[in-house]
Amino acid sequence: MNIVIINGQNHKGSTWNIGNLLVQKLDGENEIAEYFLPRDLNHFCTGCYACVEERERCPYWQDKLPILRDMKAADIIIFTSPNYCMMPSAPMKAFLDLFFTNWMSHKPIKEMFSKRAVVISSTAGMGASKTAKLIANNLTNWGIPKIYTYASVVNAMSWDMVPQKKKVNIEKDMEKLAKKLSHQGKVSVGIKTRILFWFYGGMQKANWGASKAEKQYWVENGWLSGSKPWKNVNPVENENKEQ
Repeated sequence: MNIVIINGQNHKGSTWNIGNLLVQKLDGENEIAEYFLPRDLNHFCTGCYACVEERERCPYWQDKLPILRDMKAADIIIFTSPNYCMMPSAPMKAFLDLFFTNWMSHKPIKEMFSKRAVVISSTAGMGASKTAKLIANNLTNWGIPKIYTYASVVNAMSWDMVPQKKKVNIEKDMEKLAKKLSHQGKVSVGIKTRILFWFYGGMQKANWGASKAEKQYWVENGWLSGSKPWKNVNPVENENKEQ
């Protein structure tokens, strides 16, 4: 499988170690592309809306492009972010801002509708679940139909300080999740994603989008005349699961 890891931190702390455990447990020989934020994308969105007109007009396009290419080619995208002040890390939030046109309300990328994603967060105290859900909500709006979230209270400021019993339990959880990811077949696009796609398509038809360029993008993809970014798939009841 092709796996992309987006780490919302430069250091290899507890959250990174949990994500690394998951990758190690996956079956087979996997191609892995790993990015660390802000090292590999050290920008904040300027709010210029240039990308709404044309993605390539983003002033940071050349820095974003390698990551976008890898995400489009991936079977699984793993997002890791420690909980900072009950929120994702600032670099992770900046990353999501820089890719906001991926949302179905703007210019969704058809490849995202066949992806699986995992969002991992850890905390010394509380807030990891909220952090993971906030990131997962963005990915749902990207059109990713299968999203797992994993939040862990490690009660420690570093991975070395995490109690061994806690590490054992985390490793067991990663084994279970890796087994699901390794043995899952083709991803089905579920009811929630389909409804969101229909809703945002209606917005574009009614000219309620942010730009005429967005509607043209939908028209060129055939999405306002019946085509969909997915094919031959069946709805699933529960497409977003929290571990």
